[in-house]
Amino acid sequence: MRIGVPAQGPDQPLVAATPDTTTKLIKLGYTVVVEKGAGAAASYPDYQYQDAGAEIVDRDAALGADIVLALDEPTPAEIAKIRPGGTLISRIAPARHPEIVEDLAKAEITALAMDMVPRISRAQAMDVLSSQANVAGYRAVVEAANEFGRLFTGQVTAAGKMPPAKVYVIGAGVAGLAAIGTASSMGAEVSATDVRPEVSEQVASMGARFVPLPSVEQESTDGYAKALTQDQMKLANEVYAKQSAGSDIVITTANIPGRTSPILLDDAAIAAMAPGSVIVDMAAANGGNTTQTVAGERVVTDNGVTIIGWTDLAGRLPTQSSQLYAQNIVNLLKLMTPEKNGDLVLDLEDEIVRTITVTNAGEILFPPPPIKVSAAPVEATDDPAAHAARAAAQAAEAAKKKRNKFLGIAAGVLLATALVLFTPILALDHYMVFVLAIVVGFYVITGVAHSLHTPLMSVTNAISGIILVGAITQIGSDNLAVTIISFIAIVVASINIFGGFRVTGRMLTMFQKG
Repeated sequence: MRIGVPAQGPDQPLVAATPDTTTKLIKLGYTVVVEKGAGAAASYPDYQYQDAGAEIVDRDAALGADIVLALDEPTPAEIAKIRPGGTLISRIAPARHPEIVEDLAKAEITALAMDMVPRISRAQAMDVLSSQANVAGYRAVVEAANEFGRLFTGQVTAAGKMPPAKVYVIGAGVAGLAAIGTASSMGAEVSATDVRPEVSEQVASMGARFVPLPSVEQESTDGYAKALTQDQMKLANEVYAKQSAGSDIVITTANIPGRTSPILLDDAAIAAMAPGSVIVDMAAANGGNTTQTVAGERVVTDNGVTIIGWTDLAGRLPTQSSQLYAQNIVNLLKLMTPEKNGDLVLDLEDEIVRTITVTNAGEILFPPPPIKVSAAPVEATDDPAAHAARAAAQAAEAAKKKRNKFLGIAAGVLLATALVLFTPILALDHYMVFVLAIVVGFYVITGVAHSLHTPLMSVTNAISGIILVGAITQIGSDNLAVTIISFIAIVVASINIFGGFRVTGRMLTMFQKG
């Protein structure tokens, strides 16, 4: 079968196939034709496609192929040029464009919507929304940094101290996590909020502080957040407003598939933000998350807050975004070309294929049957016998661990007793010194505030504490050599402990809030 890659409109710099993915499509048995100049905006010149094995053709030939790869929903003129029985693979957004779905069905075109890929584990490699959101989240921080008049990272210089920028991300999906990771890597102090409490660990793992929403919690069943009730939205908006007022940069990511984006920041919340603050509204294309967002434009409010409503964040990195999108399509075609012979197999029994199939042979198949995916672990069975067996196994495992722990302690006690019994009487006093040093050193170090402990310092300070206590007990020895060594040990251990605390404390002051 012949795959056609047409050029997109002037507002779309991405391309649906790259020279790299062209090679992969050919290995699947397909013949690839690319419209002249299709990849120019994404820095993929025609000769690279030719080197990869594609043929450069005109627009009619690209649209007239057996399978057409595109980025966005087709225009009526493009639908007219796609042959009946052909297949269109693109981001169609069928919920927002029912008229296009009808036109595709009338033209007897099989339409596969890449933006309808379900959020299930085996479909992750085909998830266009996630791959593009990842790029967009990164770009959102870059755009914010470009508008923000200060450094992201905090610094202490001879000219004075510069605190780190405070970044607040609303929504911890793929785009939100990408924004969190980017802002954290740039040295900003990052916090984030999401209606799904299960993402709090993900936020923390990215180096950010999770801000929960009181009385507003959802359990995600499909990977997406759901629309809130009016009362829930009111409580959530209060948190958003409070956190935004204390932040330099706010990035909003709240999108509800098939619906207008919710308002997270109203006029009052925006007015409470400091002059010079920046809001990047990643939901601008679907209405925006603020009351003052204008899709595709940069707005400066009366109080000096800049609101960025770019709808092409992923498109501002066209080379990488194109490669990710094109690879998503390759992964889909691998699934739909099981024999790798260039023949597309439309298996509607496959849940992925069925979900993304919008039209087929003149029939409208949208909306697809629901796929419920729970993020929470599910009990495999409700059989009472199975539950009893599982409980018995868990009890046996717990008893085994307890028994092993007891045997370990008993072996340690016996070994220590044997060591004492075979030690000369004159050396027994040293055991007491050793035990005292361990106990006192441990409690001295654990009493220090955790904020002053790096993982390395916690270990070195514990060792230094033991050395310090042991040296103090030996400083009065009758042996001059022991006294000298004890003194040196006290000095070195003290420098390590107190000097380390001093340096670390000064370094962390610039990251303290307030």
